[in-house]
Amino acid sequence: MGKFESPFGAVELTEERERHILVFHPEVRRYKNHFPNTLAHPQFIRRSTYDPAVYIFYGLVPTKKYLAIVVKTSNRNFILTAYLTKIQKQINYFLLIT
Repeated sequence: MGKFESPFGAVELTEERERHILVFHPEVRRYKNHFPNTLAHPQFIRRSTYDPAVYIFYGLVPTKKYLAIVVKTSNRNFILTAYLTKIQKQINYFLLIT
């Protein structure tokens, strides 16, 4: 559980969402230390095609895969899930330059 900075403000990881990630995406456990940087300085952000209030933050991790962190933005921004992926979908990207 914790809070992380992002371009959308603070993002919360609840205990329930952390349990979900560790149960359904156990490969993410070794990359939890990448959450702060992926959220604060993502390489790409993609808006969900299903919910305009959901964004996916992508950060490259040492496996040459991307850590994808799915964030629901609202009056309280929070992490829905996180997973590893080889590529990002090539639509609706925002390139962040920090």
